[in-house]
Amino acid sequence: MGRYAAFLRGMNLGKRRIKNTELVANFERMGLLNVEAFLASGNVAFQGRGSARALEVTIERELQAALNYQVPTFVRTEEELRAIAKATPFAARKGRPREGKLQVALLKTAPSTEAAQGLRAFESVDDWLAIIGQELYWWPSGGISESEIDWKGIDTLLGAMTIRTHRTMERLVTKCF
Repeated sequence: MGRYAAFLRGMNLGKRRIKNTELVANFERMGLLNVEAFLASGNVAFQGRGSARALEVTIERELQAALNYQVPTFVRTEEELRAIAKATPFAARKGRPREGKLQVALLKTAPSTEAAQGLRAFESVDDWLAIIGQELYWWPSGGISESEIDWKGIDTLLGAMTIRTHRTMERLVTKCF
């Protein structure tokens, strides 16, 4: 039995409201163990059996049945989470200091070489982008809302994703793994 984290897209936004206790109860009804919700944005650590992809499918199906709406889910193993938390994708890059917070977009699958190369068209002096495995790292020069990055275009290129700060990933690993 492995330790995993699920990242749920669009939780506690608009009319989609769920308390962490309810989220934990839903995961426990799926037979997952040692379930912990982290923050109120759809981050859930748990123990389970099977591949990350199989767990994603199960969680999406069961949450849709319980909540009556689709919940895109991105599952990562403990090893993958530790790698994300340690990642420094822009360490060698020169340029002006970044004031914005490093962001991590979790993807369903690692992008093709062509898609990763196509991502260069969306990068700018203000928005740095890097792909490592199934993650897109984004370091804006300032606040996220100030960025002019074309997320619709990136979503079309890379597919569905959900975004967390790199600091959230570090804190999740420290607390739950």
